Amino acid sequence: MTERALRLGTRRSKLAMAQSGHVAEAVRRLTGRAVELVEITTFGDVSREHLAQIGGTGVFVTALREALFRGDVDFAVHSLKDLPTTPHEGLALAAIPRREDPRDALVARDGLTFHQLPNGARVGTGSPRRMAQLNAYARSHGLHIETVPIRGNVDTRIGYVRNGELDAVVLAAAGLHRIGRIDEVTDFLSVDFVLPAPGQGALAIECSASDADLVAALGGLDDPHTRVAVTAERSLLAALEAGCSAPVGALADLLADGQEATEMRLRGVVGTTDGSALVQLSTTGPVPTSHGDAIALGRELASEMLAKGAAGLMGERAL
Repeated sequence: MTERALRLGTRRSKLAMAQSGHVAEAVRRLTGRAVELVEITTFGDVSREHLAQIGGTGVFVTALREALFRGDVDFAVHSLKDLPTTPHEGLALAAIPRREDPRDALVARDGLTFHQLPNGARVGTGSPRRMAQLNAYARSHGLHIETVPIRGNVDTRIGYVRNGELDAVVLAAAGLHRIGRIDEVTDFLSVDFVLPAPGQGALAIECSASDADLVAALGGLDDPHTRVAVTAERSLLAALEAGCSAPVGALADLLADGQEATEMRLRGVVGTTDGSALVQLSTTGPVPTSHGDAIALGRELASEMLAKGAAGLMGERAL
């Protein structure tokens, strides 16, 4: 008797379907079992409100988790940056596969790079984190840009540039890679001036903690280096008591000495959305060898940032 197909819960957006399709293929190869996609509509997909007003990106996760608890699906795929930092009782974060490019990318009219944008250029993004850093960077280089809050899928966002409403939009490079539209990028924004969202470019594969066989099987997709890096980034976010939509950027990268990574650098930033005030710090330490070490690295940097006044720059702090 053949085993029944595993049911993978996914959001319906083109990007979510592409991400889930990649994971489904990897799970088929790993387990030899068929995988079927189960499309789930989330409140975040149907609401036209700005994300910060409806509870941040966590709204994309809730419906998928409810489907897991009801037993409608066996496992779910999330963009890790959408996942709330507090662990969810009863669910296991079974795998964090190898991360895609974590950078933000500019899609501008006429092939313009960020430095070629005209004075007063209208740049669209739904992210307070991006607004804070783009405005700060522009100001430090004598540029004046206007950041415009936008929502919608990749087509909608790039559409604002194509129809002349905006001069440029900023999107995650990883998402554009996954849907085959990376050739539309006119500039990749260096992490030296725009730090990504904690966990950006990484996926999270979640299932019921009680299904030990499935937790073990999905664990075959886990990338240990990605996991320690994003754990440190998310620990920083949690220790700042900031939600997924707070203007916090973080990136942990492994510093290789020859072939073997020996140290990990964690950088963090928080700022006002107009970019007038930023707290940006970094710390470097041995590559964490445990979950606890990675958590400690994030907490350590967060406490230094809070000591430098980070809390006052985040607006309303998550309760």
